[in-house]
Formats: sequence, structure tokens, C-alpha cells
Amino acid sequence: MQFFKDLNLSAFTAGFVAVLVGFTSSVAIVFQAATAFNAAPEQIASWMWALGIGMGLCTVLPSLYYKKPIMVAWSTPGAAVLATAGVAGGFNMAEAVGALMVSAMLITLFGITGWFEKLMNRIPVAIASALLAGVLARFGMSGFTAAQTALPLVLLMLAVYLAGRRLMPRYAVVATLLAGIVYAALRGELAWSAVRFTLTLPVLVVPQFTLAAVVSLAIPLFVVTMASQNLPGVAAIRATGYEGQIPVSKVITLTGLATFVLAPFGAFALNLSAITAAIVMGKEAHADADKRYTAAVSCGLIYVVIGIFGAAVTSLLAAFPKELVAAIAGLALLGTIGGGLAAAVRDESHREAALITFLVTLSGVVIAGIGSAFWGVVAGALALFVQQYGQAKTSHP
Repeated sequence: MQFFKDLNLSAFTAGFVAVLVGFTSSVAIVFQAATAFNAAPEQIASWMWALGIGMGLCTVLPSLYYKKPIMVAWSTPGAAVLATAGVAGGFNMAEAVGALMVSAMLITLFGITGWFEKLMNRIPVAIASALLAGVLARFGMSGFTAAQTALPLVLLMLAVYLAGRRLMPRYAVVATLLAGIVYAALRGELAWSAVRFTLTLPVLVVPQFTLAAVVSLAIPLFVVTMASQNLPGVAAIRATGYEGQIPVSKVITLTGLATFVLAPFGAFALNLSAITAAIVMGKEAHADADKRYTAAVSCGLIYVVIGIFGAAVTSLLAAFPKELVAAIAGLALLGTIGGGLAAAVRDESHREAALITFLVTLSGVVIAGIGSAFWGVVAGALALFVQQYGQAKTSHP
């Protein structure tokens, strides 16, 4: 099979790091979202089953078909919206599932019609690159702020990364991850004792459709998923050179349909990934851009395993110290952050608007429940409009 011929150690490691970063950084929010609807323990495990299977298949199948790194993740901002609105509105699990299915139908509609992709095509490359850099820079900063609580670990990983970039660039992230794991293991900081491997059984919840749940859950979830997840996801595709090679509308349609089918089991929102996509789409994953799909497939296969074992595998990933996860994420994303910033400021006519986009996105500001990724694009677009509107007319009377 061609996949195994194209796969190498650095690609598999990139896939593993993507899973490690994606799950450990936000799985607690998913648990909170499920708990907000009074989910029983077996229902929470079913959520992990549905999300793992959904993300895994939506990543593996299109990546193998198109031979491009297509990354799908859950909507972390969406989970936060559900956790907050679920408690405030007092919705039960059946009402929540109905709302999830309505949100999935809206995402599918925007994918089938191509409306979202058409909108993204109107955003300048500089703005999109600044958006991606702003989203990722927060993880880059977290990698170094982890030194406040684990200075020796972070310094060791930084030293191994720099040496690896000099001596064996392709395996720098591999070596860095291994160094961090060995250091944590020697110090007894890996919490293996809490890990229990058991198969997870999906739990079906029959949906109940109510206007209150649609207004309070479905609409906010749809808006946040499109603005805070799919928007930077497309930016990641453009910034890493895969624009025109990955069928964005078809992938968004796929995520909408998968969410609709799996929502009764707990898949609240599947969408394009930005942060983990940047990990598998970069040069560190594979020197050959045409073979980086193997990193995405590796990630997707691990997602499927996580789905089968549910919360048990999540506890395995959670066994890693949070500082190790933050450091490996920050270092693995350095190249993509740098490339995004370079593309953002390359064109002088777009530079200031791109910097505004970057800074607003980096700020993490949340307005009306919508995250900074959306507002960064809005701010940059407004700045570009103010600076350039009417220039062509005045310069060519």
C-alpha cells in the first residue's frame, strides 16, 4: 500500500503530537459540555467514542483519497458555548442532541453551496496568514511560559530541538518529544496509574427539537464553529501551500454530515482543524509536501483508537505533564508561526491591516460569544477597507 511506502517516523510523530496537543488542551471542556446536560458517565464515554470515530474517519478517508493532509477536529469554542449555555438554559441531553443536529445541517448547507469557501476566497492572503499566526502564537507562547513551572524540562526540550534542527531537521520534533518523555518518566511525572483500558459502547440519545434549544445552542454553536474553527482551518490550508489542492467545501460538507449522523451519540461539532493541521502540514512532518498526508492519516487512526477505547485513552494522553504538552506544541509550531508572519507582512500595502489581524487574534478577546479569530479578520478587513477604499479612483482620475 502506498501509504506505508510514504510514511516515515517524523510523519507518524507529527500525527501523534497533533493528537496529544488536540486532546490534552481541550478534553476537559468537552467533559464540561457533556456534564452541562446532566450526562451519565456512560454518555460522556459515548461522546469520546463519537468524537474519536468522527474525527478519525473524516481525517483518514479524505486524506487517503486526495493524498493531502486533511485534518478534522472537534470545536473547542463550540464545547465552551455548550458548557455555558447548557447550564444557563437547563436543557436536557435530548434537547441538546436536537440542537447539535440542526447546527450540523447548517454546516452541511454552507459546505454544499460553497458559500463559506466563496467568502474565504475574498480574504487577502496577508490577512489569512496573520489570522493563522495569531491563532498559533498563543500556543507558541504557552510553550515558553511553561518554563515558569517546569524550567529544566522546557530548557532540555528547547536544547534538543535546536540541536535537532541543526543536525537532523526532519527528526527534531521526534527527538524533542522523546527527550521530554524520558525526562518526565525519570522524575516520575507520568501518571500511568490512572489509566484503565476498557472498550467504549456508544449510547444513543433520541433527539428532541425545541425552538429554545435551536436559538440558544444550535445557532451559537454553528456561528462559533464556522468563525473560530473553520475560518482559521482554511487559513492553515492557504498558509501551508495547499490552497486549491484540498476541496474545502467538500470537507466541510463531510464534517457536517458526520456530525449529523454521530450527534445522537455525542459528536457535537466536527470541523477543519487549524492548530493540529499546522503540525501535520509543516516541513517538520515530512520533507515532501506530497507525503505529509501520512501524518494526517496517522493522526486519524489514533483518533479512531481513542474512540474505541473512549475516556480510557484520553486518560492515557492526560498522563503527560501539561508543561511537556505545551512545550512540544510551541516548538512544533515555530516554523508555521514564522511562515505565517512572513507572509502577513510581505506586502507593504497589507502589512498594517495584517498586523491588526494578528494582534486582535492573539489577544483572545471574546465578543458576543464569538472568539478572537473571527474578530481578528473583521478588524483587519475594516483596516484594509479604510486604508485602501477609493485609492484606485483617486490615483487614476
